[in-house]
Order: sequence, then C-alpha cells, then structure tokens
Amino acid sequence: MTDASEVSERRKKQQSKIRIMLNTIKAGEMASIKGGEETVAWVKEELCIGCDQCTIVCDDDAIELYNKPLASPIMNIEVNKKARILRDPCTGCKLCVLACPTDAIIMINR
Repeated sequence: MTDASEVSERRKKQQSKIRIMLNTIKAGEMASIKGGEETVAWVKEELCIGCDQCTIVCDDDAIELYNKPLASPIMNIEVNKKARILRDPCTGCKLCVLACPTDAIIMINR
C-alpha cells in the first residue's frame, strides 16, 4: 500500500515535469511571435475586454484605454473600455501580447 509521503513525492515529481513542459511550450510560443523595433502592437477591438492587463505590463506607456459605447440589449452598461496602441512609443517588446488574456493584441509590421 502506498503511504502519503510516497504520493506526495510522486506529485512533486509530476508537478516538476508539467512545469518544464509548460515552460517549453510558452518559450516556443514567445519565440514564434514577431517583435522588435520594426513591429508594433495592434489591438483587435472585437476581442478586447478592457481588462487593463496590457497597460500594466507596458513599460513604454504605449497603450491607453478609451471608452467605447456598448450596444447590448442584455447588459445595462453604457460604455466598455478598449485598449489602443500608441505607435510612436511602442518598442515592439511583445509584453502586451503575452499579457492579453483574450489574444486581442497582435504584432504587425510598422
């Protein structure tokens, strides 16, 4: 019969393997996203939920939120916030792309 300490040890080993696999996948995703000074971030407005995550991670102050009227018969909300990229200060670092929970931000050529 397996005791609690053995189960705990196996769990730790599995957690370590999973963390390594996830880090490998994340590194591959980050490497596949183009970036650098020849690129700029772009927000797909229809996917942006105005969560403010991109503005938090942007070190260049290249993202601002603006109010957009929300035309929804279901929700009683007058405005919805959306992100907008300021092209000149954007350095193409890709942090906003990685922070966006809805994949609303992509990198495009300048």
